Amino acid sequence: MPEMKQPDKMGSYSAEDVVFLLRDISTIHLEIANEQRERLIQSGTHYSEMLPVEYLPSEAYMKLFYLTLDDYAQRIALAVGLVAQQIVERRGLDNLVLVSLARAGTPIGILIKRYIKMHYNVSVPHYTMSILRGRGIDDYAIRYIYSQHPLAQIQFIDGWTGKGAITRELQQACESYNEQNNEQLDATLAVLADPGHCAAIYGTRADFLIPSACLNSTVSGLVSRTVWNAQFMDVNDFHGAKFYKELQHADVSNLYIDRISAYFLQVEKDVEQQLRARIPSTITWKGLESVIAIQQHYGITNSNFVKPGVGETTRVLLRRVPWKILINPTYVHELAHILLLAKEKNVEIEEYPQMSYACCGLIKEV
Repeated sequence: MPEMKQPDKMGSYSAEDVVFLLRDISTIHLEIANEQRERLIQSGTHYSEMLPVEYLPSEAYMKLFYLTLDDYAQRIALAVGLVAQQIVERRGLDNLVLVSLARAGTPIGILIKRYIKMHYNVSVPHYTMSILRGRGIDDYAIRYIYSQHPLAQIQFIDGWTGKGAITRELQQACESYNEQNNEQLDATLAVLADPGHCAAIYGTRADFLIPSACLNSTVSGLVSRTVWNAQFMDVNDFHGAKFYKELQHADVSNLYIDRISAYFLQVEKDVEQQLRARIPSTITWKGLESVIAIQQHYGITNSNFVKPGVGETTRVLLRRVPWKILINPTYVHELAHILLLAKEKNVEIEEYPQMSYACCGLIKEV
């Protein structure tokens, strides 16, 4: 087997917390304004071949980020503990390797690694790698992990589920990898919030705000979305990403991790109690039913234009061209950042109570 290339050192996290299995493509200009990018995506260009312009939040929005972080830090710490304990119960600690899906999964993977260290005094390896809808996982990154840890029990981690597109993508990618390789991947995904009811390991199924969904690179180690573009990338190499060093002044990546980790000792007992009391629940894809109903109600033919859940709606407002935002009035008190972004971008808001999510972003057909 030829010697594997090393990934580039990137991101504002310490190597103790995570190793990015990515190629740094910071010198290549790939940012395109949202309207133009939306037209390209809708006319067939794959979203991973270009990048959105990195949104730097307003002062009002950052205030809101800090407020939601204060409000939710303990709730997130509890969800992290629940996920960490389920992972250890399923896989043990001996050959456990955490692999978060860049980039929403990266801060979550770091938190899970830190919880395991706090609870078991064991430092498990944690990598973050690319997965792209319609293109699967970065096979080179998986091969690299096995070259470093031949007996790796890989646990995939993401932040939250929407309608389950990444869950399905991961399942297909693992099946395809397993057919061609001796090592066998387990496609079980661990997430903090699973409002889509499509992940086997989750902290909660409530559709609540994970504050890291509020921001882009400035809460994900200053790293962009992942990129795969055949024009300047090699099949036998890692997928790419940019390292936005110029945004260091706005970086809250480590603050976010430290703020939530500070609650770990406090939630330890609650984690144990909740796990004991938890009734095993099945994967029902309940969220997908809501998406189908929304498509029918609004005459939307392409399901990719429907982005359900707090995390996905936030992303629509930050880097797509929204048509309207649906709000479930039951959760309106938890959606201040959505309302602020929609107002900033002049996007229509409509009440839509009959969905299993707190909110849903609808993309404009251009």
